[in-house]
Parts: sequence; structure tokens; C-alpha cells
Amino acid sequence: MTQDKAQGGQNMSVNPNSIEARDVAYHMHSYTNARAHQENGPVVIDRGEGAYVFDSTGKKYFEAMSGLWSAGLGFGEERLVKAASNQMAKLPYYHNFNSKSHGPAIDLAEKLISIAPVPMSKVFYTNSGSEANDTVMKLIWYRSNAMGTPEKKKIISRQRGYHGVTIASASLTGLPNNHRSFDLPIANVLHTGSPHHYRDAQDGETEEAFASRRAEELEQMILAEGPETIAAFIGEPVMGAGGVIVPPATYWEKIQAVLRKYDILLIADEVICGFGRTGQMFGSQTFGIEPDILVMSKQITSTYFPLSAFMMNERVFEPIADETNKIGVLGHGFTGGGHPVGAAIALETLAIIEERDLVARAQEMGAHMQSRLRGLSDHPLVGEVRGVGMIAAVELVLDKAAKTGGETPGALGVQANRRLEAKGVISRNMMDAMAFCPPLISAQADLDFMVDALAETLDEMQAAM
Repeated sequence: MTQDKAQGGQNMSVNPNSIEARDVAYHMHSYTNARAHQENGPVVIDRGEGAYVFDSTGKKYFEAMSGLWSAGLGFGEERLVKAASNQMAKLPYYHNFNSKSHGPAIDLAEKLISIAPVPMSKVFYTNSGSEANDTVMKLIWYRSNAMGTPEKKKIISRQRGYHGVTIASASLTGLPNNHRSFDLPIANVLHTGSPHHYRDAQDGETEEAFASRRAEELEQMILAEGPETIAAFIGEPVMGAGGVIVPPATYWEKIQAVLRKYDILLIADEVICGFGRTGQMFGSQTFGIEPDILVMSKQITSTYFPLSAFMMNERVFEPIADETNKIGVLGHGFTGGGHPVGAAIALETLAIIEERDLVARAQEMGAHMQSRLRGLSDHPLVGEVRGVGMIAAVELVLDKAAKTGGETPGALGVQANRRLEAKGVISRNMMDAMAFCPPLISAQADLDFMVDALAETLDEMQAAM
């Protein structure tokens, strides 16, 4: 057992029948070093209450990542449990194949269209953000064929962007570890530069000048590839898994001008940003984005049930509809797409967000969280603090001027993550950037506890060095 693991408060029992040992014996984990997991074992989360979770030893943690950027209403929201139970009793399952439908799917589609940040036409249901982006990619190709432009198939994503893990959506993702040894990305996927001013700006380059350069680079890529071959551009309003990267001033304005110039569709991946996270209902509203397709998941059900969806405008829908009429069917769909239980939970989630004014609360509590985190900017180990609303990152460095960490990239983040966990705060390090995405229901005291634990962690790390 390593020292760092022991600090986490979870000890793998020598008993081969312990829950930790059984996990190691039978369970392969996502985003985990399988060999390290065999040595160290898991932290087994047993229950949740509000913004907190408890492990199998009874240790309490503030869930500063809302699980996976997703449990906006926290854990144990009785209204969501009741919505699921009631729908289970009435209609536990049905599908939307062959013109079949059910009330919750219809109600949710209508609700989503009504709150869309720009005029939208139709909702298509999937089960995860990965599946949603995979389907979007397929439908864009389908649409290009329908329009008699079969060469218009390429999709431009961005370095450090995250759009999922299916073969297609992982190709859109711009993170190396999602491509290594998977033979990805596939053809027709391109990656332009990240909007991360701190990491990618030239010496003395202002945010606006950096945004202009990124827009110019995008245009040059389009021209080099041939505008007639580019179908769409996909981006998160705020990058999540790539490090909580907030776009610089004028970035989205300039990117959209390029896309309009060459008649390229814009896909807003709102899987993390949607439903209040940035202080508006959608991140597109926060940054003035006018997408043709808007992808949603995670907070749509507070992740009490797997459900995702995307909205498309008339410009996207009409050629697709014509092609289904020509062929006789849309040969695509999911058994659980638009699941009645998931849709019922999503409707109740949206009702709670509106009734409790959690979007405004995200602005208020988010401002407090951002202020407290920015108070750590002068710490010797902090290179940058960034974020908006209730999502933020603190990037750790050893050399502030050079913006560099340790010899092993991510080692600082791993150490900070383990120390935070020992103090009862679950965060997530993306290399050396510590991410914070607490539930929208978090109280100010919860956020202060989180930041105080981070400050103590940084001081301990500095002292140890």
C-alpha cells in the first residue's frame, strides 16, 4: 500500500471477500491504470446526501466534481426518486422506433425546444454524450449525402476538446490518451488549436489578438482542406475534461464569423455546460454562441438516469427528413433512446432547476467560488485560476514564469488530488489542473470548505518540497 493511498482514507482489506478486493478481482474501471488499481484498490462510494457522498468506511466527502460534472442536484433528491418510481410503475420502458412514442419523451422534447438558446426544430434522444456526438456525426454525413454534396464530410474539432469515447466521438475528442493505442482518430476529423490563452498565447499576445489568431488558423485550415469538404465545427462553450478552458474575449464571435463565411454547421457540445453550470441555462448564452445543433446530457437528469439528447434547427432537420422519405426509414436509433424513466427524471430535474432558481444560484455561488479560488493565485504552486459560474480549474506549476510543473506531467495534480481526498474533498486532476464542478445546490459553507482544503493542500505540498 502506497503512502498516498493510505492518505486517501481507504484501505484495501487483506480479506479477499472485502468489497475492495472483490472490485479488484472482477471490475475493470474507466479512466484508470488497471495495474495501479490492482495494487491500490478502489474508493467504494456507498451513499450520497446533498452535495456529499460517503465511502464504505463511512468517510464523508464533498463531491466537488458533481460525480462526473453531472450531479447538479446533488445526491438523494427525493423528487427525482419519486419521478423515477412513478414512471416505473406506469410505463417502465418503451421506445421511439417505427413512429411509436410516449408522453415523457414528447413532453421533454417540447420543453427542451422551449428553453433552447436559439430557435430549434427537433430533439433526438440517445443515452450518453458520446452516443449523442456519434449520432450527430452520422447525421451530418447523412445530411451531406441528402443535399448532393457527398464530399462535405469533414468535421473540425479542437485540441484539448472532449466529446466522448465511442470511435467517432473519441475521434472528435482532442486529447492524446483518448487516441493512443485505439487507432484514432478516424478519417474526416480535423483538430484546430485550443482556445487556452494561458498555455497557447504568444509572448505579449492579448486575449483578443489570440482569439483573432485562432480564427485565422481555422480559416486557413478550411481553405487548405477545401471549404466544400468541411461540414461542421464542434466545440464546448467551456472545455471541461481538457482542463476547464474558458474561451478568451471575442473568441466565439470570431470563430462563428469564419463558419458563417464558409457555410459550416456549428455544433455546441453542452454536455457539461448545459442547465446552469456557467450561470446561464446554456453555455451558448454565456458566450453568445448560435449553434445549429446543441448536444445535452449529464445535468439533464442530474445523472440519476442515463439520458442524452441533441436539438437541431430546421436547416439541419429538413434535408435529413427528405432523405428518410427517399430511403423509407432513418436507419439509426437506440433501444433506450428517450427512455420514459429518464425523460420523466429530466422533466423533474428541469422543474427543480426553474423552481429553485438554480441558474441564478449558480451565478451567485459561482461568483463566490471563483473569488475564493482566485485568492490562491499568488501561491507559489498556482500558475492559473480559471472558470466561470460553477466550474473552475486551478493549474499547478513549480515555475510560475515558465508555466512548468514537475518532470512527470500530472504528478503535481495526482499528489494534490490524493491530499484533497484525504481531507474529504473529491476533485479531479486533468494532468496538473485541479478541476472543481460542485453541485448547483452547494452552500457557501461547502464551497469554503472546498477552497480551504485546497489551500491547506497547496501549503502542505509546498512545505514538503
